[in-house]
Amino acid sequence: MSKRAIIAIDLQKDYLSSGRHALVGIDQATANAVKVLDAARASGDRVIHIRHEGRADAPFFARDTTGVDFIPAVEPKSGETVITKHYPNSFRETDLKQQLDAEGIQEVVLVGAMSHMCIDATSRASVDYGYDTIIVHDACATRDLSFDGQLISAAQVHAAYMGALAAGYGKVLAVSELLSA
Repeated sequence: MSKRAIIAIDLQKDYLSSGRHALVGIDQATANAVKVLDAARASGDRVIHIRHEGRADAPFFARDTTGVDFIPAVEPKSGETVITKHYPNSFRETDLKQQLDAEGIQEVVLVGAMSHMCIDATSRASVDYGYDTIIVHDACATRDLSFDGQLISAAQVHAAYMGALAAGYGKVLAVSELLSA
């Protein structure tokens, strides 16, 4: 049994350009996530899909809307686990850790969205729980942010968060590096 799990976080329709909270680069991140998921399935790695669901009046990922549905290219296959969460950290108030531990998972590979929110929160928790953690940077996406009147481009947000995570909260790799290892 593989000791690796691929965790696809929040690859949901509201993040598409047609969604309520469009991300920069989501199409390329999704295409790269497909490569990671396909390789995981071929090698027998555990695949877990995380689905964020908000309140019915949430600005995006509102319960009972199509925005919470998975992007078709990365929909779970039969037998793959789907965990619904309500917070950025995929471990918080879910059974993710229990599922990983029950199967003796030692390494987690994260893909998905948003780099500065759920990828960040989940990767930090993953490392804190003792898992070897890999973040596949080009299989993640984010959006422009602003702070103190200054626009921060999605590329800058993504680079800053990947740099911070690489400094102590996991290995940050490209899809090509992950798949060639």
